[in-house]
Amino acid sequence: MNAVNASIRKKDAMALVTGKPVYTDDIAPKDCLVVKVLRSTHAHAMIKEVKIDAALKVPGIECILTYEDVPKTRFTIAGQTYPELSPYDRLILEQRVRFVGDGVAIIAGKDESSVLKAMKLIKVSYEILEPVLDFTKAKDHKVVVHPEEDWKVLIPLGPDKNRNIVCHGTEEQGNFEEEYAKCKYVIDETYHTKANQQAMMETFRAYTYMDAYGRLNVVASTQVPFHVRKTLATALETKKSNIRVVKPRIGGGFGAKQTVVAEIYPAIVTWLTGKPAKIIFTREESQIASSPRHEMQIRVRIGADEKGKIQAMGINTLSNAGAFGDHTPTTIGLSGTKTLPIYTSNAKAYKFEYEGVYTNQMAAGAYRGYGATQGLFAVESAINELAAKMNIDPTILREKNIVKEGDFMSAYHGETANSCALDRCLEKAKEMIDWDNKYPCKDLGNGKVRSVGIAVAMQGSCINDVDVASVSIKISDDGFYNMNIGATDMGTGCDTILAQIAADCLDTDVNNIIVSGVDTDISPYDSGSYASSTTYLTGMATIKTCEELREKITAAGADMLGCKPEEAEFDGNSVINLTNHKSISLIDIANNSMCGSNHTLEACVKHTSPVSPPPYMAGAVEVEIDKETGHLDIIDYVAVVDCGTVINPNLARVQTEGGLVQGIGMALYEDVVYGKDGTCYSNSFMQYKIPSRLDVGQIRVAFESSYEPTGPFGAKSIGELVINTPSPALANAVYNATRVNVRTLPITSEKIIMGMLNK
Repeated sequence: MNAVNASIRKKDAMALVTGKPVYTDDIAPKDCLVVKVLRSTHAHAMIKEVKIDAALKVPGIECILTYEDVPKTRFTIAGQTYPELSPYDRLILEQRVRFVGDGVAIIAGKDESSVLKAMKLIKVSYEILEPVLDFTKAKDHKVVVHPEEDWKVLIPLGPDKNRNIVCHGTEEQGNFEEEYAKCKYVIDETYHTKANQQAMMETFRAYTYMDAYGRLNVVASTQVPFHVRKTLATALETKKSNIRVVKPRIGGGFGAKQTVVAEIYPAIVTWLTGKPAKIIFTREESQIASSPRHEMQIRVRIGADEKGKIQAMGINTLSNAGAFGDHTPTTIGLSGTKTLPIYTSNAKAYKFEYEGVYTNQMAAGAYRGYGATQGLFAVESAINELAAKMNIDPTILREKNIVKEGDFMSAYHGETANSCALDRCLEKAKEMIDWDNKYPCKDLGNGKVRSVGIAVAMQGSCINDVDVASVSIKISDDGFYNMNIGATDMGTGCDTILAQIAADCLDTDVNNIIVSGVDTDISPYDSGSYASSTTYLTGMATIKTCEELREKITAAGADMLGCKPEEAEFDGNSVINLTNHKSISLIDIANNSMCGSNHTLEACVKHTSPVSPPPYMAGAVEVEIDKETGHLDIIDYVAVVDCGTVINPNLARVQTEGGLVQGIGMALYEDVVYGKDGTCYSNSFMQYKIPSRLDVGQIRVAFESSYEPTGPFGAKSIGELVINTPSPALANAVYNATRVNVRTLPITSEKIIMGMLNK
C-alpha cells in the first residue's frame, strides 16, 4: 500500500483555507428570490386566518404562501432509505401548528429587507390549544399531537398516534427478570440525556432554479442528496425525474443535514413561480426549528454474580420525538443495539424495551452517535455504578465482561465480532492516562481534587442489508481517472479517503484520481453519508469498481498487444504481454480508447453489506474539581480507537478529536431549554454554550487496529463512535472525586455542589 494508511492532505484543503467560493451561499445566483418562513409563536394551535394583503403590497415581494397554497400530501423529512421507518406526518405548511417555530407562511421577495418588512405585516389569528410539553407524560395524554386521518407509516414499529406513540417494541433473550433476580450485585437506575444541537458552522441552506428542460434543480448543503430528491418529489406531488439535486461543499453536518430541514421552502417557491430562490437559515432558526439530538430517559438494570460476571442486562428507553417522528423509530433502537452487545456476549439474559412519543416541541433528528450516544451514557454510567457497589476498579469489571474478538453478539443482529481490539483499547487508555496511579482521585490539599473516569463504546459501520453505495470510475485522456461518488463529503475527507483506496487498487498516485461530488443526475446512487458508512461501504464499492476497471484496461491493452486478456497483466502504468514481455502504456491505451475502439474503459459497481462490523474505543479522562464551587476543569482526555485499518491517520485523528469535543459539550454544557409555553430559550450561542478549545484540556488520540475482513483494506468506521465516551467518563470522574452520581446531563457545577451538599 502506498496511499492507504498514509496521512495524505485533503483534496479540497487549499480551496478551503484560501477562502474559495465553494459553499452553497457562495455559488447561489445573485438574482435569487430570498425566502424566509414566518413561524408560529404557539406550541400548539389551529390557524384561523392569515392576513397577507398588506404584506403583498411591499415592493419586491414575489409571493406569500400559506397552508391553503401548498400540496396536501404528507411526507417525512428523515433522510432514510425507502421505505422509511419514520412516519409520513408532515405537510409543507399545515393549519395545525405543533411547536413554537413551526412554519406558518413562506415569504419570497427580491431581497432580505423587503421580505422581513412583509413578514412583520402578516397578521395571524390562532385558536390556541393545550400543548404536550413533558415527554414523560405524553403517552395517553388527553392532547393528541397528530389527530389527522392521513397520517401513515410505511413500516410500522408499534405506532399508535392516538396515544402519541411514534414507535414501541421489545426484544429479549433468555428470561431477564428471572436471571436479574438471581444476581448478587444489581443496579437499577434511570438516566436522562437532553436534546443537543449539532451547531455546525454552516447553517441549513439551499437554492433552487428551473433549468432549460423545465426541471427543478436544487443545490443544497445536505448529507443525503438522493433522499432530498425523494422527499421533494413526494412533497411537491411530482416525479423524481423532475428534480435534480446537487451537493456543493458542506460546512459541517454532524447528522443535522441527514434531515431535509430547509430545502422544501425555496423548492416550492421556484416550483410555483418558476424563479430561482434561496433560503439561508439564521443561527436562531437553526437553534429553534431544526433537528437536534433526541432527549431520552433510559432505565438501566444490570445484574452480576459474586465473581463480577454480568448475567443480565435490561434497558428501557423513552425518547422524545418532538412534534414530528423524524428519525425516532431508527434512533431509539441504537440506544440498545449499540450498548447491550458490549457486555452480553456471555450473559444469560438481556431485554430491551423502547418507546418514542410525540410532544409539542421541536422535532428531533439525527446527530452524530444517533441514539448510541444516549444509550452509552446510561449503560456506561450504570457499569461504573455497579463497580462502585462491588467496590472494584471499573476497568477491572470491564476487563471481565467486555466483548472480545470472536464473540457472538446476539444483541447485535446476531453478528460475530470478527475484528475487535476493545480489550487492547482499554489497556492502552489506562496506560496513557496512568490509571493505576491516579484512580480514583488525589486530594491536592487546596480544596481541589483530581480524579479519573473511564468509559468504552461501540458503534456500527453501516445499516446492514439496507444501505448501498456505488462508485463509477473512468479513464480519461492521457490516463488519469475520473471518480464519481454518491457519498457526501461534509468535511470528513471522504473524497480523499476514497481516492486513496482507488489509488492503491489501480496502482497509481492519489493525485491521478479526480473525485467529483454528488449530482443526482450524474453520480451513482448512494444512500448518503450517515450511519458511519462511507469508508466501510463506499470504500468496498471503490475496490469492486477498480477490480472491474482493471479487467477492462487489461483487455484493451491485450487487444492492442495482439494477445488474450489472460496472457496480459496491468501494473498501473502499462499492460504487459506476459509471453513476450512487450508492453503498452496506460496513456496510449486511454488515448486509443477515444478513437476507433470498442473498449469502454469505465466501471460502476454497487456494494451493500449483510453485516455492520462495530468499531470500538476506550476513553479515559482526568479532571480537576473545586470542592467548594463544583467547578470542573478537564486536564487530560485520552481516546484509543479500533476502527480496523486506519486509511488516513491524520483525518482519523481529526475525526476523533472533533467527536470528543462534541461529546464534552454534551457532557458539560449543552442543553436545549424550553419555557413553560414551549418556547425554546436556547436560540443563540449566547444561551447555548458549545465548548471552545479552552474548555477541553489536552486531548490525545491513539489507535489499536484490528483487521475487518469485510472492509476495504480491513477498515471499519470511525465517524460516530468517537462522540460516545466523554459523557459517561466525565460522570465517572465526578463520582470518583465527590461520590456524587450525576445521572442527568449536562454535568454542571450546580449539580456537583448540590449533590455534595445533599450527601
